[in-house]
Amino acid sequence: MSDDLQQWRIAVGSAETSAIFEPAADGSDGVVFVCAHGAGGHMRDRSMESLAAALHARGVAIVRFNFLYREQGSGRPDAMPRLKECMTAVIEHARTALRPRTLVIGGRSMGGRTGSMLAADGFACDGLLLCAYPLHPAGKPERLRDAHLPQIGVPVLCFNGTRDTLCRRDLMERAVGALPRWEMRWLEGADHSFHVLKSSGRTDADVLQEVADASAGWLSRLGS
Repeated sequence: MSDDLQQWRIAVGSAETSAIFEPAADGSDGVVFVCAHGAGGHMRDRSMESLAAALHARGVAIVRFNFLYREQGSGRPDAMPRLKECMTAVIEHARTALRPRTLVIGGRSMGGRTGSMLAADGFACDGLLLCAYPLHPAGKPERLRDAHLPQIGVPVLCFNGTRDTLCRRDLMERAVGALPRWEMRWLEGADHSFHVLKSSGRTDADVLQEVADASAGWLSRLGS
């Protein structure tokens, strides 16, 4: 984590949440990624810290924040309209404060899904970066969360593990295979947390490096 980390307080209706902004290592904030946490996490959990550190090392400026339920000490996620309201407030704060050339939204699991719902609604952004998109609840592949995906009009980079119990590969490929702006990256042997077994011959750090390298290249092309 960089020494120039900025802490923000952002109004969300009558409530307020916390956010942190980490400028790009080279001092340029031309490309900013607003990254939302998963249902069981928060802006400073291990997966968010690791992802932010890896992307920051590759020159990406990052905004992380807590959804309101987490900020208020609850472990039960808010309903989607409330999640969208919170993420919208954070994105607009970042847009006003930073005036980035390229603004990308998304995040991990539920956070990424929230960003995808905003993009499908036509919310102004330049791209979606999704990690472990939760296509369906664990063990319930019939309950697909894909109806809105064809309405997304911006470029998408999505990472899912081949062992992710919330994203069966054949169903995901059927859902997004015909979407021209959707780039799907499968992380061999990784689960929903991007964890790999020792028997795979890879480490979690290897997976994170793969995610960060691909993300940095995609963001660079997006911002050019």
